[in-house]
Amino acid sequence: MAGGATGGTIGLAASRRRALTGKSGWAGLMNNRRVFAMTVFASLGGLLYGYNQGVFSGVLRMHTFDQRMGDAVSNTGKKGWLVSILELGAWFGVLVTGYLADKLSRKYTIVLAVIIFCIGVIVQTAAFHPSSIFGGRFVTGLGVGSLSMCVPLYNAELSPPEVRGSLVALQQLAITFGIMVSFWIDYGTNFIGGPGATQKEAAWRIPLALQLVPALILGIGILFMPFSPRWLVNQGRDDEALAVLSSARRLPVDSDLVQIEFLEIKAQYLFEKETSELNFPQYQDGSRMSGFKLGLYDYLSLLTKKTLLVRVAIGTLTMFFQQWTGVNAILYYAPTIFQDLGLTGNTNSLLATGVVGIVMFLATIPAVIWVDNVGRKPVLISGAFIMGTCHIIVAILTALFRDSWSTHRGEGWFACVLVWIFAMAFGYSWGPCAWILVAEIWPLSIRGKGISIAASSNWMNNFIVGQVTPSMLAHISFGTFIFFGVFSFMGGFFVWFFVPETKGLTLEEMDEVFGDEASSSVADMDRLNAINKRIGLDNYANDSKTNSVIHEKTSEEHYEGLKV
Repeated sequence: MAGGATGGTIGLAASRRRALTGKSGWAGLMNNRRVFAMTVFASLGGLLYGYNQGVFSGVLRMHTFDQRMGDAVSNTGKKGWLVSILELGAWFGVLVTGYLADKLSRKYTIVLAVIIFCIGVIVQTAAFHPSSIFGGRFVTGLGVGSLSMCVPLYNAELSPPEVRGSLVALQQLAITFGIMVSFWIDYGTNFIGGPGATQKEAAWRIPLALQLVPALILGIGILFMPFSPRWLVNQGRDDEALAVLSSARRLPVDSDLVQIEFLEIKAQYLFEKETSELNFPQYQDGSRMSGFKLGLYDYLSLLTKKTLLVRVAIGTLTMFFQQWTGVNAILYYAPTIFQDLGLTGNTNSLLATGVVGIVMFLATIPAVIWVDNVGRKPVLISGAFIMGTCHIIVAILTALFRDSWSTHRGEGWFACVLVWIFAMAFGYSWGPCAWILVAEIWPLSIRGKGISIAASSNWMNNFIVGQVTPSMLAHISFGTFIFFGVFSFMGGFFVWFFVPETKGLTLEEMDEVFGDEASSSVADMDRLNAINKRIGLDNYANDSKTNSVIHEKTSEEHYEGLKV
């Protein structure tokens, strides 16, 4: 199915909508409090993802876990698999989720992901042998991968464009909050029963089991949340989509803002539907086999249509560079890294690891507030260069003092501080912005599949990083930091030269950014303009100051009524 084109009518109507809103950042979030609350709740999926990422690094260092799992922890190769098998499950889960998100809805796919996640957590918590940890982490990964794709997709489609970046960034804020909480829970439960041989197995079973609490809250609560308005339009449920937009924007159904946003979505959907009917008339009978073949052609179009292939390249490479900054090497193996930097004792290394969680969480908050004002590119570029610089300096310090940290305590602490600065840089930049970018660049008809491809890149590279990091630390030492530092700089230059700025654009306007309009045939443009006229979108293309004033007064009166 071809990606959509965006006509001049949509651009004019979108310009009018922006003139009627225009608020971004914190003011925009407060102006969209209802959507803000809904996306905060949906972002519990990110908390699960982050908690699961962070909790295992502390568990790996616990004495009773080491004793219970034997050489699965002490053997470098097996330890890499113990960590990375979750990412392998997540990679598979996110690929399957692309189809499920379009078929079942974003909402019900989140419920299914939570169920799978809980099964994996229960298996891990009750584990007495390494095989249960391996199997449980793989199953948990299926759920985590699905949530990592479905939550930002749901948030992006529910959000108005002027604060979409901020609301999608809530996913990363929730991830960093989960990481922070997991580090400190590990630090606290590490003392259950006492140090060393007196430690109880509850020290590692409790942190794993606690994942069930937010998972159950999300799985039950999401049932009471609205469907994505864009998914509803794709299902032909226009009245429900209008009702969701009206409720989310806290405006009457017939207000200009609600109508323009709905008609933009509708025009894009109709264009892509008619394009599918023209290109594949033999698969329009509504049967499961035809639906499967159309879905297959959707995936093929990502590789065969030039403008979509560009989006695939940007999405997958953005996630590639996000992982090869080395962030998950830090998160998974932080206690080991801090011990290698001269912090002696398990308690001290866990304490320093807890600080990583705090600074990463705090640094993500500005991204939520300002990303829609500053833009995606400046944030990504600056973060990449800061992370690369931290890696290189840590590598130099390690090369100079790795055999004498005990007599160079100041240099050791400086290296630890650089790891914390690295975490802050990732927290405000590549953590949230990479997910924002891959959630907003796709046409409606293949958005679920497009995000699943980009997210699968994230998880596959996450898997590789988790697998190779123990061996890299053991065999090339400070070269590990040089390696990740080079990739961090490469990621910054990639964004600088190849990634377009997407702030403030509607999800339907992305086609213009990626050149679909220029490559569309005259027949495509005529058909799109006919759709705009047929559904009444062109009625909103010509801005009227009088109508704007009336609209503002009506909106203010309606808002006051809602407050009362």
